[in-house]
Amino acid sequence: MRIIVKENNDLILLALNDERVDKGDYLIVDDKSNKKLLIQMYDELYLNSESVIDDMIKDEVIRFSSVENNIDPLNVNDISRMIRDARLLKCKIRGGIINGMFYPSVTYLPSRVDSVIRKVSVNELNDILKRNGMLPIVIGSTKDDKHLTIYAEDLDGRLNVITGKKESGKSHLAKILVKSLVEHGAYVIVFDLNNEYTGLGWDRDGKASNINDKVIVLEAGKDLRFTINYIGKAAVSSMLIYALDMPAASMREFSRIWDTLENSSSLTFAMLNRAIGTWNINELIRDAMLSRLHTITSSRLFTDDEEKSIKFEDIIRSHNDGAAIIIGMGRVSPVVRRMTVEIILSKIVELLECNKIPPIFLFAEEAHLYLRDTYWEDIITRMRHFGIFTTFITNQPDAIDDCIYRQVDNIFLFNFTSDADLERISKISLVDTDTVRSIVKTLAQRECFVIGKVVNDLPIVIKSAASQTLTFGETKKFFKMKAKIRL
Repeated sequence: MRIIVKENNDLILLALNDERVDKGDYLIVDDKSNKKLLIQMYDELYLNSESVIDDMIKDEVIRFSSVENNIDPLNVNDISRMIRDARLLKCKIRGGIINGMFYPSVTYLPSRVDSVIRKVSVNELNDILKRNGMLPIVIGSTKDDKHLTIYAEDLDGRLNVITGKKESGKSHLAKILVKSLVEHGAYVIVFDLNNEYTGLGWDRDGKASNINDKVIVLEAGKDLRFTINYIGKAAVSSMLIYALDMPAASMREFSRIWDTLENSSSLTFAMLNRAIGTWNINELIRDAMLSRLHTITSSRLFTDDEEKSIKFEDIIRSHNDGAAIIIGMGRVSPVVRRMTVEIILSKIVELLECNKIPPIFLFAEEAHLYLRDTYWEDIITRMRHFGIFTTFITNQPDAIDDCIYRQVDNIFLFNFTSDADLERISKISLVDTDTVRSIVKTLAQRECFVIGKVVNDLPIVIKSAASQTLTFGETKKFFKMKAKIRL
């Protein structure tokens, strides 16, 4: 391989047919000085000079019209074929290595004559970057079959996005991250819209996994129920405003009723229901409150029975070495889903502000179905102060607001073929637009383009690791189910 030209931050290389380089591969340009360039190949094209095209046309005409075998003692045809198959590799300059130290910004231009260019393995890349940590997570392997290890410390305090088209492998990777974080003693809350994370407690052979006793599944309206005293006025008000669109006038009256019941030590869900029905207020305001109260009652998220209610601090206290709290929302309506998310977010923030629980890793599966600027924006903006470290999993990148994307630390990109989705991702990506557009569009199933702090801001293409746990939430198909079910 040889350097042809440098254009802005691109280095264009000439490669012959037997010099195989795949998209996403890293190369080192070494001209035998104390400086080297680290580059990443993101696209390739044929060498399209006019003379090469003219020769190809002439050869095709001769081959088509000739009935005799041409003698070629000087192997001119072989050389001609090599020239026609020559490729130009478009590479991005990712940084420089000076005296063994990596620097992301360089002004160094290597020699085109004396430079030797070679591929870099993931192990050598780790040595160059001096990547290390105490809590490893193997998320997959590179194209040279080397394990790619990230570290839980690089997810701690970070905002992450896992995105790609459906069935590309997003949830699969999310489960690997959740399981590994719990194994390292972290506390994880998962908003599970398809009831697919319950398998984390079981290995693929049906035996209990090593985190079986750390997986707590709470189904909204069934196992997940609260008393209003525990949830508190702030969280209930937040739910009424953001999930149920309670008007301001009704909220003021609701606040007065709540305070009156609380001051008289008679605050229960039943008493709140009774007070709203008998309070001396405008009938329109009463109707607005009663309609919301009916929705809350039918959701079964609240109870006056302490034994049937849960407290997050109690769950965490009883699992002193990490836990995965799976919030099952696959069987509830969209309204109840939004109510559940709002209540939990508000309560977790309150507990964190009072230092009643340790920091939480939050995984928002199918985030586009309940993502609302009104509460997520505030959570994300101040999440490092709260201690909530969020991972959004979605196949609709345009559902996430720009203010959230601007604070993203890590992006796990699966395949996108839609130009609109690629346009959106490339604008907010932590890496250049050319690389994202070229690589992401050609990713195979379960292949992922990892960008951000977990890879020291040097994007890497991986194939996510095989799942070790039971898989739920797969797409149900008619003909496969018909073979199992006798109609």
